[in-house]
Amino acid sequence: MQPAKVPRSPRVLILIDFINPLNFPGAEKLARPALAAARATARLRERLRKEKVAVVYANDNYGAWQSDFQSMVAQLAANDDISGEIVRLLAPGPRDITLLKPRHSAFYCSALELLLKDMGARELILTGLATDMCLQMTAADAFLRGYERVWVPPECTAAETTQAKTASIKYMRDVLKCDVRSARLPAR
Repeated sequence: MQPAKVPRSPRVLILIDFINPLNFPGAEKLARPALAAARATARLRERLRKEKVAVVYANDNYGAWQSDFQSMVAQLAANDDISGEIVRLLAPGPRDITLLKPRHSAFYCSALELLLKDMGARELILTGLATDMCLQMTAADAFLRGYERVWVPPECTAAETTQAKTASIKYMRDVLKCDVRSARLPAR
């Protein structure tokens, strides 16, 4: 059996760290905003799938070097808490691509850069957790790699505090030149 080819997609939706046990210090502050961001991302993902935009999940491995993505999804989906609700909303579909990342940026020591090159990606749409950590670091790496457009719809991200999220969105807009318009606005 031959492996499936990587889809060609000039635009790629990247979901960062939504598959998450939410069991770290500060998670209690992040849980509710994360659920709201997951709901907004689920709506955006469905709209983009209709436009044939590829979906990539980039997720922490939580220090478990033998972990696999589908096992994490199955385990967390069984939880009767916000982490389970988020996973049930955003579980990867059969055509979605999943990868594990060891640190904050989805690019750092992962296959993301090679994958996006093979896909022909020119525009990235970043969503996920946390706005002021993994999203911002991924946006910085995308900026350094010269993507034509990096869109970070604010309602599709979450941070532990409103202040942290606001400051990060401003930084991504002003310094990293990200498009930070709402996903509810018409595409440009």
